Amino acid sequence: MYRYLLFPWGNEDTAKILEILKKHDIHVTFFMTGGWVESYPDDVKAILAAGHDLGNHSENHKNMSQLSDEEKKEELMKVHAKVQELTGYEMFLFRPPYGDYDNAVVNVAKDCGYFTIQWDVDSLDWKDYGVDSIIKTVVQHKHLGNGSIILCHNGAKYTAQALDTLIATLKNEGYTFVPISELIYREGYHMNHEGRQVKN
Repeated sequence: MYRYLLFPWGNEDTAKILEILKKHDIHVTFFMTGGWVESYPDDVKAILAAGHDLGNHSENHKNMSQLSDEEKKEELMKVHAKVQELTGYEMFLFRPPYGDYDNAVVNVAKDCGYFTIQWDVDSLDWKDYGVDSIIKTVVQHKHLGNGSIILCHNGAKYTAQALDTLIATLKNEGYTFVPISELIYREGYHMNHEGRQVKN
C-alpha cells in the first residue's frame, strides 16, 4: 500500500489539486502551518469536506529540534487550536518542518496527542524543474515502495500539472493511495533512522 503526502505552501492550485484527487477517488494528507490556516480558512474547510486528512506542520515552520519543550508544544498547539476552532477537527498527525526531528520532538508531539510523520520520497517539485521531472523523480525514486510517503507542495509551479499523470502512472504500477491516518501504526511500533515506523 502506498501513501501520498501533500503539504500546502501557497494557495494557487488548491482547487485544481482537490479536483484531480476527486477524479481519481483518492484521499491524501495536507499538512499546514498556522499562517496557512489563517490565510486560507475556506480551503482548510474544503480539504476536510473532501475527505482528506488535516495535519499539523507547526505554527511558524521552525526547526523543532532547536526549540525548548515548551516552545515545541506551543508550535503544535497553536495550529491545533486554530483548526479545531475553524472546523471542529482534532488533528493528530504532525510533520516537522524541514524533516527536522529528534526523540524530544517525537516525545513532545506524542504528549500533545500527535503521531510524528516523515516522508521518504521527495518529489523535488519545489525546485521547479518541470512536470516531467516531478513524475520521473517520484516513479524512479530508490525508496519508492510499500508504505512510502511522497512529499509534494501545493503552490509549487508544476505540481498540479504533474499530479494527474503521476497518480495514473503509479496506479498502473499497482499502487493504491490512502491518507496517512489509515496506514500508520497507532501502537506497538518504533521509528528507525529513516523515520519509518517499524512494528515491534
